[in-house]
Amino acid sequence: MSPELNAALSLCRNLPSPPGIAIRIIELAQDPETDIATAADAIAMDMALSARMLRIANSPLYASRRRIENLGQALTMLGLNATLQLALGFSLANAVGKDGLDPRLLERIWRRSVLCALAARFLGLGSGVRRVEELMLAGLLQDVGSLALMQASPDTYPALFDNATSNEELLLHERAILGCSHADAGAQLCEQWHLPRYLVQAIANSEPPAEPEDLFQRCIALSGCVAEIWLAADADAARSHALQRAYRELGMDSQGFELVLQRVSQMLPELCALLDVPVPSSARLRFLLDHAEELKELRNLRELQDASATRRRADDFELMARRLAEQAHLDALTGVLNRRHLETVLEQEFARAAHMNRPLSIAFIDLDDFKKINDAHGHLAGDRVLQSFASHLQEQLRTSDTVARFGGEEFVVLFPDTNERIALEVVRRVLDTIAQTPMAEIEGAPLHVTFSAGVATHGDYERFANVQDLLRAADDVLYRSKSLGRNRVIARAPEPQPASG
Repeated sequence: MSPELNAALSLCRNLPSPPGIAIRIIELAQDPETDIATAADAIAMDMALSARMLRIANSPLYASRRRIENLGQALTMLGLNATLQLALGFSLANAVGKDGLDPRLLERIWRRSVLCALAARFLGLGSGVRRVEELMLAGLLQDVGSLALMQASPDTYPALFDNATSNEELLLHERAILGCSHADAGAQLCEQWHLPRYLVQAIANSEPPAEPEDLFQRCIALSGCVAEIWLAADADAARSHALQRAYRELGMDSQGFELVLQRVSQMLPELCALLDVPVPSSARLRFLLDHAEELKELRNLRELQDASATRRRADDFELMARRLAEQAHLDALTGVLNRRHLETVLEQEFARAAHMNRPLSIAFIDLDDFKKINDAHGHLAGDRVLQSFASHLQEQLRTSDTVARFGGEEFVVLFPDTNERIALEVVRRVLDTIAQTPMAEIEGAPLHVTFSAGVATHGDYERFANVQDLLRAADDVLYRSKSLGRNRVIARAPEPQPASG
């Protein structure tokens, strides 16, 4: 291969695609039901597009930990949206301005590449080679060198290719005039593109006098002979030659070979319909290119919308998580803090009061004779009373105060930055309001309750070692309140007595 041709090949990165493939990609991009498998089916019939997708998937841009060996792996890594975006751009970006390439010659190359891909697949299946996708890809790409030479040597290769009446004659002309075959050019191109090694070797050994090294490569080399059955002027002679090689190189008998031909024939109508779309004019290509650009923008917008929807879902999940966290902190019946979270809040408020040298008061509250309500009216009525009491209790307090259900009919109220006198006044006012407000209605009659409470304060005249001691002090005062007859609120500190007259 001459240095000039070698340099020209190194510049071949954007090879032309069949216009039928380009139109199919546009159709897929417009279809909201398109999936990665459908896109792969279309892309797999275009050697230039398949090679480029594989090249990108193996590029540092994606930095995969493992080598991408076939088209399915490549498209899965890229994802559906990126696949269609790239395919839209690649399949049409170099179509406008390619008037120097004869569409008739390009169509011959494309048709042969698809026949080779199908033949490689079914020869491999008939010979026990299970790497079906790799077989099809290697078969599809084995003539990629012809596309590259068409582009790298536009003054020489098109006439050389057009004048060849068979693949054997084409190889002779290529070596005589260019010093290399399209298989040599294709292998070098794939090596420059850093495609998987098996592809480079399969393409390099696909034409004589190269000798295939294994069963996989023999299937690729033989696929070109099978393709000639549909392409050669003498189909019978081509069939006889391919059958002899299949028996000699693959050990495939005539029955197995006929099955291969049947399978290729069954697949051809759809593929030929795809490839035989008339080559559009430059004006038509410009329209398609503009359409493709529009679709790319739409898919970009859709991707942004999907991202926005994802963020909204994330926000919804975060809100739900916060609500669940709040619910985990609340008492299921009354909606006030539960005992577990009360302990956390108590520790925080006690540490804050100690650090800032501010008072912290606690009221321990117990509903009077609550067991009688349950015994007389049932536990459901008792639950309604507890719910109503908790609600009214919160309504009477400041937003900075904290209410928690300690257990059963016992409640605890925290009064940050509040001394004992003020806390005592607040709880007594709450008792007066609760006693006058029905907590439930039983059989049409209002049900009133009272409570007993004890108040203790850290930071007035007394300082506690820890929050448990403060809580225990309030509980002790509550016990004293109940022993004095219930329906009252007393403080831990002795209250001043009125002077005797």
